[in-house]
Amino acid sequence: MVDSTFVTDSTDISIAEPAIKPHLILALDYGVKKMGMALGNSLTETARAFDILAMNNGQPDWDNLLGIIKVWGVAKVVVGLPLNMDGSSSMLSKRAHKFARRLAHRIMEQHLPVIVSLCDERLTSVAAREIAWENGWIQNEREPIDDISACILMSTYFADPHSSIAIDAIKAD
Repeated sequence: MVDSTFVTDSTDISIAEPAIKPHLILALDYGVKKMGMALGNSLTETARAFDILAMNNGQPDWDNLLGIIKVWGVAKVVVGLPLNMDGSSSMLSKRAHKFARRLAHRIMEQHLPVIVSLCDERLTSVAAREIAWENGWIQNEREPIDDISACILMSTYFADPHSSIAIDAIKAD
């Protein structure tokens, strides 16, 4: 057995950094009329559809949303950024940006240790509708799939967590 007080080689596993603590992540598929939600686990890198919140012209019931974050012990919120196919901003992506900044501000006011970030969500709704249709979860194309879109957003995040951008690193529009 090696006593770590005498180890000088930084590659020795006895003095390696501790493992990252698993945490719960909330993915939000932002919309003006409704917002899909999915919960993900950073340890298993799995997500499950959680809920679809009604929105009032792009504004949620803030108390309800913050309550969900508190009750579930969410450590990170990933907000979908609906970019155009060429990567440029759309009117909805600007609104999602603004929503994410407001959410980060409200979380800060509540003194919650939660990180808010944005993640590209291009084509998540198309993929969600296709998956829901194939699995018989919807019977017509007007049924809501926003929570499934949030699951796909979470999968995108898990595939490349460094592709999301923390809200504090984003300059306000």
